[in-house]
Amino acid sequence: MGGMNVVLDQVSHRIGDRLVLDRIDLTLTERRVGVVGLNGSGKSTLARLLDGLVLPTSGRVLVGGLDTRRQAAQVRRRVGFVFTDPDAQIVMPTAGEDVAFSLRRSGLGRDELRQRVERILADHGLAGRGDAPAHLLSGGEKQLLALAAVLATGPSLLVCDEPTTLLDARNARRITSLLADLPQSVLLVTHHLDTVRDFDRVLVVHEGRVVADDTPAAALAAYRRLIEDAP
Repeated sequence: MGGMNVVLDQVSHRIGDRLVLDRIDLTLTERRVGVVGLNGSGKSTLARLLDGLVLPTSGRVLVGGLDTRRQAAQVRRRVGFVFTDPDAQIVMPTAGEDVAFSLRRSGLGRDELRQRVERILADHGLAGRGDAPAHLLSGGEKQLLALAAVLATGPSLLVCDEPTTLLDARNARRITSLLADLPQSVLLVTHHLDTVRDFDRVLVVHEGRVVADDTPAAALAAYRRLIEDAP
């Protein structure tokens, strides 16, 4: 599977009087792109633009040639989004039911659906957990379930907004390892800089602008200088 095909063309976004993103121009074609920045920098808004969760105030966002404003439903079939807090996207009582809900339009028979769900759970570190109440899963298991349910729909691009922030180190490593092995393109917003050091490209977002866009080593060095200079 090739890289993503995302274009942000003169994209700005306002919330009330606040300019959150300021005239962003980007073409993203790599398979693994990391996004880092201080809190309030605009990086989460940038991520949410890619599946139409947020629409630009001005400019346009194209994903695979599709405009997020005019072709939102088609964009969402191509882009999966993983939130920081898995409780925000787990919708069903058990782990198996949550994955099955993602497959509700698949046309599978009941036995086929059950087998598919079991296989998806096993592929994402949740073998035998289909009947487990979702709210009783550990934090790491919940994030694995959220990932499994999103990936079950077959997106070509996975956008992850700080998926390891609420996790302990061991579970953060599990999620990072899973993301590294996916065939899908991944755009990962993170505070954990080690998770993007092997990526193809890293963007540094600061005060609504992309202030560095480079290899991980160069971009992360620029980000560390930014942190040192921050008040």
